[in-house]
Amino acid sequence: MPTRTARTAWNGSLETGEGQVELSSSKIGTYDVSFPKRAADDANGSTSPEELLAAAHSACYAMQFSAVLGAAGGTVEALDVKADVSLGPDSAGGFKLTGIHLTVRGEVSGIDEAAFAAAATDAKNTCPVSKALTGVDITLDAALEN
Repeated sequence: MPTRTARTAWNGSLETGEGQVELSSSKIGTYDVSFPKRAADDANGSTSPEELLAAAHSACYAMQFSAVLGAAGGTVEALDVKADVSLGPDSAGGFKLTGIHLTVRGEVSGIDEAAFAAAATDAKNTCPVSKALTGVDITLDAALEN
């Protein structure tokens, strides 16, 4: 399996600086980042490590869930996966990820609601990004919408 690369060019202090994150492997874009926008309710055109992590987690989870559903005898028509990644203060100082909430809705034939729920939990536990984030509380809301 290949290694994927992203890089960030940063200028200035945390409070006034800004940077650009480049998705180097895919070459599909460069995105602005800044701490004030990271901490604001409105990102105003900038991304953040949390948003990039949410993108990675939702994509990884969708792939893993599709594989687990297939192994359970299901046929995936569609999965809609959202990851909400929260940042907050760390009692030890600085900041930390305070939680990740995965929401998935699926159209899957060949399995019932119980099998869907079991597969959703299995995928949450076996997704490579979930494994990498074991220090963060990851919650799940999964529903079959056939």
